[in-house]
Amino acid sequence: MAILDDVSELTATRFRRTSFVGGDSLPPVDLEGLPPGPRWPALLQTIGLMRFRHWFHPALHRRHGDAFTVRLLPGGRPLVFFTRPEHTKEIFAGDPEVFHAGKANAILGPIMGRHSLLLQDSMEHKRARKLLMPAFNGAALREYQTLVTDLARAEVATWHSGSELRSLDRMNALTLEVILRVVFGVTDEARLAALRPRVNATVDVSPVVLLGWGYPRLQKLGPWKRTVDNQYELDRLMYAEIRERREATDLEERTDVLSRLILAGAEDGDGLDDTELRDQLVTLLLAGHETTATALAWTLYEIGRDPGLLARTQQAADDETPEGDAWLDAVLKESMRLHPVIPMVVRTLIEPVTIGGYDLPAGTTVGPSIIVSHQRSEAFPDPEVFRPERFLDGNPPTNTWIPFGGGARRCIGAGFSLMEGAAVLREVFQAYGVEAVGDDVPKVRNITSVPRNGATVRVTARRRGDA
Repeated sequence: MAILDDVSELTATRFRRTSFVGGDSLPPVDLEGLPPGPRWPALLQTIGLMRFRHWFHPALHRRHGDAFTVRLLPGGRPLVFFTRPEHTKEIFAGDPEVFHAGKANAILGPIMGRHSLLLQDSMEHKRARKLLMPAFNGAALREYQTLVTDLARAEVATWHSGSELRSLDRMNALTLEVILRVVFGVTDEARLAALRPRVNATVDVSPVVLLGWGYPRLQKLGPWKRTVDNQYELDRLMYAEIRERREATDLEERTDVLSRLILAGAEDGDGLDDTELRDQLVTLLLAGHETTATALAWTLYEIGRDPGLLARTQQAADDETPEGDAWLDAVLKESMRLHPVIPMVVRTLIEPVTIGGYDLPAGTTVGPSIIVSHQRSEAFPDPEVFRPERFLDGNPPTNTWIPFGGGARRCIGAGFSLMEGAAVLREVFQAYGVEAVGDDVPKVRNITSVPRNGATVRVTARRRGDA
């Protein structure tokens, strides 16, 4: 059990134990025989991948074909991208003992912690996923939905007809409230006020700051130091919440994720300790907050560009039947397709593997490009067009729509994200119409992509009888 007397030491220990390149050292990789790729210095390729991904992925695909290699800092290690669904299937169906996602996600280690579901592999990952799964099954989602709906209704009630809103800001505020109340179970306003800025500062990290984790000396300077200081304070608040929750007398009656996780495995002595809880909670926080908010913001923006889509979405919001739910689900999924929040899903090979006809040595990191996969015209005709109907007449071909990854590592919160998104869209469109203000394009923020101009929309209150 983690000792809470000195939380700062727990944070410092996490920083020491996690690094840019992950835990166990990986063997050097011979680049001979890998798919082609740019010959630029590794620094420029790293900047291209992290800062200009929406240009970089398609450009390399056009130049080098369906598989291409980039070399990244530190050390110029190769990352091989695949873009065909059959190759994506090979990766997602690969043996988890060979295809390690934890090592591939090592850049997130200093913030999420080594116990994060995203950074674990093998038996550790299986154990953690088993303990977390009950908090995201169908029964749990139905319990969360009422709270999500109430929070969405309260958010929409603060809007004013005729006003312009940066929908990314409003959706971020809303999904943060959902996470803090549904996942953390925090209802005290003073604690919410303390947590909000710390969480926002954790999410709003530039790619340059993320890269700085590979160079500890930078952590004493400017934005890197501010990020470190914020992590210490967020940890203090989170460990205090965990400690108090363990002592709650109504733990078994509570339905929030934290309370469920404290009880998970407790009877057979295999429960999560405080450090494990902290790492899993931060993972859920970061993976389930901005990603859903961004998908919702893009959805409002796209619906606001087409009066016909707006009318149909308002009709679906009023129609509280499976048909109405299906349309709201479809517009959210199409938003995730057209505007991927995460650019790729990656695995590091522990043993040599053949993928797409390429013999790849151990130590190579591989993964499908979500950006390119979602733009393949074979799976999505007219891929640049926002067309929710794609998701009404059956799902797209397997391994072509992959915002939540796939295989044994598919995002554990996928069902929660889709439930939350549909509930929010229903509340928005029952009350308002939206009109997009100006054009918008994606920009990179931390590991995600968000609307550069905030997906600004003008909202207009609906009159009784509006379609």
